[in-house]
Amino acid sequence: MVMEETRTVALDIPTEDLTFNKYSLRIVSGPDSGAAHAFQKRKITIGTDRSCDLQLNDHTVSRIHASLEFGPGGFRLRDENSKNGIFANGFRVFDILLQDGAELSVGTTRLLFSRFNETVSVSIATAGRFGDMIGESSEMREIFAIIKKVGPTDSNVLIQGESGTGKELVADALHKTSLRARGPFVVFDCSAVPPDLIESELFGHVRGAFTGAVRDRDGAMAAADGGTLFLDEIGELPLALQPKLLRAIENREIRPIGSNRTRKVDFRLVAATNRFLEQEAATGAFRKDLFYRIGVITLSLPALRRRPQDIPLLVNHFLVEFADREGQKPVRLSWETMEKLKKAPWPGNVRELKNFVERSVILAGRVQGTPEALDIPVPRTGPIIINGQEGALAVDLDAPFKQEKERLVDEFERRYFTRLLARTDGNISKAARIAGIHRKSLEYLLKNFDGDR
Repeated sequence: MVMEETRTVALDIPTEDLTFNKYSLRIVSGPDSGAAHAFQKRKITIGTDRSCDLQLNDHTVSRIHASLEFGPGGFRLRDENSKNGIFANGFRVFDILLQDGAELSVGTTRLLFSRFNETVSVSIATAGRFGDMIGESSEMREIFAIIKKVGPTDSNVLIQGESGTGKELVADALHKTSLRARGPFVVFDCSAVPPDLIESELFGHVRGAFTGAVRDRDGAMAAADGGTLFLDEIGELPLALQPKLLRAIENREIRPIGSNRTRKVDFRLVAATNRFLEQEAATGAFRKDLFYRIGVITLSLPALRRRPQDIPLLVNHFLVEFADREGQKPVRLSWETMEKLKKAPWPGNVRELKNFVERSVILAGRVQGTPEALDIPVPRTGPIIINGQEGALAVDLDAPFKQEKERLVDEFERRYFTRLLARTDGNISKAARIAGIHRKSLEYLLKNFDGDR
């Protein structure tokens, strides 16, 4: 539950700045018609997946349908192996440089691309490795550059990303690049500790504070004094304990269970979650003030399916790592095998890929690998319809369970309240009474629906 490290590793990578125009995508027609989204990110994704920067409510659009990225040639739109493609001026395109005012079609949705006069600059690393993290994709190299910039500060950092994307590696890199690198790096997994023990494990306790407390014990916060405290899966922290955590972060002091005295502590907080804390904070499932306090800087890690170009680099690294451990020569995979790996969905992300590579090499029982030597998973294509009725919800079995469940709940809420408001002629109070929820809750949901567009 608590791990301490006192390693000091200097990390440094060269970076370069890219300057580009802010831009917008306006939805000209389709289910989200009329909505407009302004962006100042170097790369965005478009699709129905909740992780997409432009999330569309168009069932004819793929989970991750396309990506829009600024590079040396300008703004480049790419088809991300979508099920029905991208069209520009009536022609299907796979990779195209966009001009200002370009009109595009994805599924039944038409988009208008526009650039603003205002510019923004972002830093991007020129190396494909940073500490224990590997990735030549622009998404990862941008994260490397942010870590390099944020690491030496003492600001609280919130790392968001699906399970297996490497959140602990980012936390470790933040610690190693900080002025606290000589201090302890303490990991506390909020999801791995029983709820009735979390307070004691975090804040510590004094002898006799409760049954079984036979001696004083320091918690994770005291152990992190002078270093970094990494709270993994902070979204699992009980709501009742969140005010005490907030006070400890703000005042840098703790009070162990059963003690009348406070103790000063000095640590940098890095937290991680695979949940959508901003939405949970808005609904009251997570404290707003704590969310704002822990997320001074927010880093969002991309899912592996959003950076397939990194898979060969990761696979070869794991093959060498495994071979060195076993005293063997690394297995070499063919181009065909790598292509299959790049097309797999990997819901468990890098962690799943690493486990798969190791398991496959062991089961192959040979030094030299071939496409037949490994049991390459074939990703499912297309969603499964819950029933055959028109307008039925489609379940995407390629998506992680929690993410797909949240998407389906969101879609159900949208359909339910849209029809309910039509039935009540737009009367929010009446609709809230029929639904059995508070008016404020419905107002938030409606605002969130508009924001998703």
